[in-house]
Amino acid sequence: MKTAIPTIFLLALLLAPSSQAKWKYYREGHANDIQTTPQPGFALMGGGSKQDEAFQFLCQRANGGDFLILRANSDASTAKHLDSKIRRMCPLNSVSTIVFNDREDSDNPRIIQIIDEAESIFIAGGDQSNYLRFWQDTPIQDALNRHIAAAKPIGGSSAGLAILGEFSFASIIDTIHSPEALADPYGNKVTISREFLRIPILQGIITDTHFVKRDRMGRLLVFMARILEDGWAQKVRAIAVEEDASVLVEPDGSAKVAGAGPAYFLEAKSPPTICKHKTPLTISGITVHRAPKGTQFNIQSWSSTTGEDYTLEVNQGRVASSNSVY
Repeated sequence: MKTAIPTIFLLALLLAPSSQAKWKYYREGHANDIQTTPQPGFALMGGGSKQDEAFQFLCQRANGGDFLILRANSDASTAKHLDSKIRRMCPLNSVSTIVFNDREDSDNPRIIQIIDEAESIFIAGGDQSNYLRFWQDTPIQDALNRHIAAAKPIGGSSAGLAILGEFSFASIIDTIHSPEALADPYGNKVTISREFLRIPILQGIITDTHFVKRDRMGRLLVFMARILEDGWAQKVRAIAVEEDASVLVEPDGSAKVAGAGPAYFLEAKSPPTICKHKTPLTISGITVHRAPKGTQFNIQSWSSTTGEDYTLEVNQGRVASSNSVY
C-alpha cells in the first residue's frame, strides 16, 4: 500500500502533462493514491439532482479509496461542487474529476493511470455522444473495462447511464423524441451503439433516462425494435429510469429501485412486424414491469414480487398498453 500524504486540496489544478493538453483534472483530498479492496456494484441513475442514495452506494463501496468522476465538456464549478458533495458523504482518500474535451485526451497515459487507480467510478450526465466519440476504441475504453473486470463499482447518471448497457442510444447526430422515432425507426437520429462497456449483468440490455418526465417510452420501443430487426439480439431487454431515481444493482443481478422512482424493466422476444425507413413502427408482445421506489427486482431472472406488470404494442407508430397508462 502506498502511503497517503496529509490532506491537501487540489481544486482547479490542471495536471495534464503540457500546456497543449485539453483535459482537466480536479482533486480533493490526498494527493497520493492508496489501494483498498472495493465492493462491486452498479448504480443506474436516471438523471436529476436528487441522487444521494446512489452516490452513497458508490461512495461506500470504494471502501475509503479513490472516487473518480468522468465528464466531457463540463465547466469547473460543476465538477468542484460534486467532488465536495461526495467527499462529505463518506470517508475517502480522494474525490477527483477528469473533464475530457477531445478524443486526443484518451491516449494520455496519465489519465489511464488515474482510472486504473480509482476504486469507484461515476460517469456524469451531459451528452453521451461525447463519451462514445472520445472513448470508443481508445485506451479509456480498455481502462474502464479493466475497472469493471476487477469487480470495482461503477455508475452513471443520464448520459453516463446511457452507455452502461450492452446497447445504448448514441445520440451521434442529436437526441430524438418519441413521436419522431416512432414515425421513422430508421431516421438518421436513431443511432445505436453496442459493446462499449462489458458489464456482464447488463448484457442484452439497453438503458434510458429522464424516462417519464421526457416521455421516452416510444423512442425506447423503437430502439428495442431496431436491435431485433438488425439482428443484434434474438431478445432484448431495457431498463428505463425516471429522473431523480436509480436502480442499484449487485453483481448477482439483485437490484433495488431507489430515489423518487419509478423504473421500468422491458423485454421484447419477437421481431417487429414492420420496422423500416420512413414507415411507422409496428411491434407487439413487449412486456413491462413498472417498479416504484423500494421495489426489489432481479435482473438475472427478470422478475419481481412487487410492482405492476403489463404489455405494450405499437401499431403504425401508436403505442397502446394493456394498462390504462404506460
